[in-house]
Amino acid sequence: MKDFVVLVDIGSTFTKVTGVDLRQRRITAQSSAPTTPQDVSLGLQEALEGLKLPSGQQDQKQVLACSSAAGGLRMVAIGLVADLTSKAAKQAALGAGARVLKTYSFQLTEADRAEIMELDPDICLLAGGTDGGNSENILHNAKVLASLPRPVPVVIAGNRSVAAEVAAQFPETFSTYVAPNVMPQIGKLQVEPAREAIRQVFMEKIIYAKGLSKASRLIDGIFMPTPAAVLRAGQLLSEGTATDQGWGDCLIVDVGGATTDVHSLGAGNPSEAGVVMRGLPEPFAKRTVEGDLGVRVSVLSLVEAVGLGVLARDSGYSEEDVEERVHLLTGHPELLPQTPEEVVFDQTLGYEAIRLAVGRHVGRLSELYTPAGLVWLQDGKDLTKVRKVIGTGGVLINSQNPLFMLEGAKKDAEHPLELRPETPAYFLDGDYILAAMGLLAQENPEAALAIMKNSLSEYALTGRDN
Repeated sequence: MKDFVVLVDIGSTFTKVTGVDLRQRRITAQSSAPTTPQDVSLGLQEALEGLKLPSGQQDQKQVLACSSAAGGLRMVAIGLVADLTSKAAKQAALGAGARVLKTYSFQLTEADRAEIMELDPDICLLAGGTDGGNSENILHNAKVLASLPRPVPVVIAGNRSVAAEVAAQFPETFSTYVAPNVMPQIGKLQVEPAREAIRQVFMEKIIYAKGLSKASRLIDGIFMPTPAAVLRAGQLLSEGTATDQGWGDCLIVDVGGATTDVHSLGAGNPSEAGVVMRGLPEPFAKRTVEGDLGVRVSVLSLVEAVGLGVLARDSGYSEEDVEERVHLLTGHPELLPQTPEEVVFDQTLGYEAIRLAVGRHVGRLSELYTPAGLVWLQDGKDLTKVRKVIGTGGVLINSQNPLFMLEGAKKDAEHPLELRPETPAYFLDGDYILAAMGLLAQENPEAALAIMKNSLSEYALTGRDN
C-alpha cells in the first residue's frame, strides 16, 4: 500500500472522502459533496476536488471506497426453521452490510415467489438444513428461485451434502456462490464464510448493476457496502491488533434518515450467575437494522412507534405541530433544524430512535418456573457490562448535544429486563471516520486502529450519571 490513502464513502445522500497519511497515522484532509444518483462519479469528483491534500500526496495516493448508494445492498434470506437456519441466514446477511428485505422459512410458496419478484433483491441468500440433515426444503427453494424471471446472484450456504445439487438447479444466467453452511449443526453458527461470499458478489456484480462502475476511473476499487465497513471498524476497535490493544466490548449506534443501525462487539454471555442462555448463540460482531426508526425518510413510522403524545410531551411541540413537522421532514429529508425548537425536536427524534433500536438489539431476560424453582432465561446478548457506546450519523454529529440522544442506549427503570449498557461512557464519531477506518482495516489495521483511538477519544463524553 502507498503512504497516502483516500477513503471514500459513497452514501445515498452525501459522498464523503478522507485523506490519511499512513506513515504518521493521521487524517490529513476531509471533504464531502452531495451524491449524484444519476452518475455517482460526478459527486465523487466534486468531493475529491474539495479534498485539499498536502503537496506530494495528490499523485501518490491509493483510493478505496465503500458504498451504500442506490439503496445499498438489498437481500432476501431463506432458511428452514425461523428460529434456526433462517435466523442464521439473516445474521450472515446483516453482518455483510446488507439491508434484509424479508426472511423466509420452510418451503417457498407461489405467493413467496411473487413477493420476491416484487422486492427485486440484489442477492438471495439460500440456507436450510444442517450438514447431513434436511435436504428437501433447500432443493425445493432452489427450484423456486431458479424460476424467477430476472436472474439474481444466489449465495448457497446450507446443507453441504446437497450444495452441489442445489447449485445445479440454477440456469447459467444465474450467478451462484457456494459457501459453508451458516448452521452446520444445531446450535452452531458459522456466518463469516457466507458474509465473505456476499462481499465477493457485491464487488463482482452489484457495483455494476447499480451504476457504481462509472466511478472506477476515480478509485482503485469498491470493496464493501458501507454498513459492513462500519462493522469491520467496530470489530477492530474492540479486538485490537497483535501490537495494539482494543477497547473491549462496545456498542455502535448509527442514526440515519432512513434507518438506525446498531452494532455490538462482544460475546454477550450472561453476566449474572444462574442465568441460562436460550436460542442460537449470538455472533461476536452483530448488526441489526431498524428500517422504521430513521429521523427523516422513515420519520412517520418512528413517530408511530414512539407515539404522537410522547413526542409532543418531550419536544415541547403540540401534537398538531409534531404532525406538521414530520410530514415536512418526510418530503424534505435534507432539511436541517434552524430554530431552537427544531433543534430540540431533532434531538428528541434521535433519542427515541436510539432507545428503540438498542432495545430491539440487546438481549432480554424472562422467567421460567420449573419444578426446581425459578430460572432466568436470556434471549440475545447481555450488553449490560459494555463500557463504551459510540454514536455516528448526521443527527448526532451535527448536534450540539449528542449526549442527550446517546443516553437513549442506557439501561432504564422502565425496561428492567432489557440487557442494555448500565454505566457506559459515550463517544462521538465526530470526524465521520468509522466507515473509512473499516475500509482501511482491510489493508492496514494498525493505522486504522490508531486513528480511531485518537479521533474518537477527542469526542469522549461523560454521561449525566457517571
